Formats: sequence, structure tokens, C-alpha cells
Amino acid sequence: MQISQLRRREFITLLGGAAAWPFAARAQQAAMPVIGFLSPGSLEADTVRINGVRRGLSEFGYVEGQNLAIEYRGAQYQYDHLPALVLDLVSRQVSVIIVVSTTPTLAAKATTKTIPIVFSIGGDPVQFGIVSSLNRPDGNTTGVYNLNAAVVGKRLELLHEMLPAARVFALLVNPSSAAGDVETKELNDAARALGVEVRILNAANENEIDTAFATLAKEPSVPLVVSSDNLFTDRPARLVLLAARHAIPTIYPYGWFAAAGGLMSYGPDLAEAYRQVGTYVGKILKGAKPGDLPIQQVVKVELVINLNTAKALGITFPLSLLGRADEMIE
Repeated sequence: MQISQLRRREFITLLGGAAAWPFAARAQQAAMPVIGFLSPGSLEADTVRINGVRRGLSEFGYVEGQNLAIEYRGAQYQYDHLPALVLDLVSRQVSVIIVVSTTPTLAAKATTKTIPIVFSIGGDPVQFGIVSSLNRPDGNTTGVYNLNAAVVGKRLELLHEMLPAARVFALLVNPSSAAGDVETKELNDAARALGVEVRILNAANENEIDTAFATLAKEPSVPLVVSSDNLFTDRPARLVLLAARHAIPTIYPYGWFAAAGGLMSYGPDLAEAYRQVGTYVGKILKGAKPGDLPIQQVVKVELVINLNTAKALGITFPLSLLGRADEMIE
């Protein structure tokens, strides 16, 4: 009798465990969604972006490693690798794909029509055909328009205001970038309005960046605008060093360039843009449809100037610029 009762209890316990296990497994899967993070560059260079995403996700209770996993993929600035990286994330059935910049967003959109895509890009997403409308994107794609391409003309204006005698300016651009043509057009439009000329310097890898600066240095007193492609923005120390070595007055897209010793920067707060990306991912994981989430637009663009670098170059910032600076580094 005792053996029979014992076996009965063991059977009930085993049956209860077997019944509970699928529910526990499903609950664990539901509590641990996996999202993809697709970058044209490298994980090491994406720290500001990733930390911004984490901040946004935390507002919805998601913490990486606790109840959320992130699969990181970087093309190492080899843009032809992007389609394969997207396919890899799709094959892993991630819940959402976060995309950095325009070219990877186009690759992601061309690969999946079902997995939600959340981007941060500098070009107008309607102009690039990424979404049909800023207010109601429709489809599986939404994100943040950080205005980088839209303000490239303003960067030229600021550089011209500082150096009004300059008649020729240069733009460093990556010909492999989808946003390169847009930034070039914006800069040329601004140049015509100012009555100045523009030299286009193409660079698609690190060696070509060095060559571009050396080429520009052969033409004395040609100030430089650096475009917002990740090939350049992920290398602040290198670009600032080259500008200093060749004594080229340069304006950059982000404040971290000025903090690294660059002359001046004008652009969006990238950490805030990616916090907004993170909040949208959080909303989607909670059940929102990407097509119902309007494109967010960065509203604050910051001007940062480095007075020490200006002094080293023999440049004096006009009071008009000093008065408008959001930050001055001394």
C-alpha cells in the first residue's frame, strides 16, 4: 500500500511538472524578447547610440540581459555586407530591428516587410522612400529623423560666418552612402546662396580619408565640412588629428568632435535621438504597430565651439557665433 501511494504521489508530481514546464518556458520566452541592432560601423563606435537605446528601453521596463536580449551586427563600414547582416537577423526571428543611418535602413526595408524596423537617419525618410508619411508611416517601419542632412547647409553658413574671406570650401563625403548625394545637394544649394564654391572630397575607407585631407592641404585656406556618414562620425580622434596636422578649419556633425579638439560642431544630440528610438522599440514590444507611430524629429541642434583649437589655428570667433554657441570649450 505504501509503495502504491508513493508511486501515485510521484506520478502526480511528475505530471504537474510536465504540465507546468511548457507554461514556464513560454513565459520565459515572452519575458525575453530579442531585438536586432544593425550598424554600418562597429559595436565599439556605437556606444553613444546603444546607451541611448538602452535608456529609452528602460522607460518601458526593458533591461538588456535581464528581460531583453540584443543581437548586434556591424558592417565594419563595408556597406555591401549589409543585406547579409539583415538576413541573419531575420533568420533569428528578432522581434524588432534597430537600424543606424540611411543605407542600412534601406537594406533592412528591402529585406523584410514583417519584422518591425526602427531607425535613426539624417535624411528625410519620405524622400528616400522609407516611409510614405511622417505622421503615419504605415508598413513595418518608423523611427527618428535627426535632421543631419537638412542642416549640412547650415554648417557651411556657420563656417562662412567665421571665415567670411574664404571663397572655396570643401565637403568630405562617402560616395557609398545613400545620404551622400542629399548632403552634397544641400551644401551646393547653400554655397550658391553664399556665392562660394565647393570642392567635393570622396572617401569610402580610412585610407581614403587620409588622402582626402592631404589633397585638401595642397589648397591653402580651404575650410572643410564633414558629412554625417558613420565612416567619419565614428572616427573623431582621427579626423581631428588630420585637421590639426594640416591646419584645416573644420566643422563636424557632433559635439564629441569639438570635445576631442575639433574646431566646431553643429548637429543633433545623438544620445537623445537614440533614446527616442529605444522608446519606440519599447512601445512596439508592448504591442504598438510601427506604422501607427509617427516619425519623431529632433528639435534641438547644438553648436559647440572649441576656443583652444581656434587659437591654435589663429582664428577668432566672431561675437555673433559666440553668442549663439550652446557650449564653448576653453
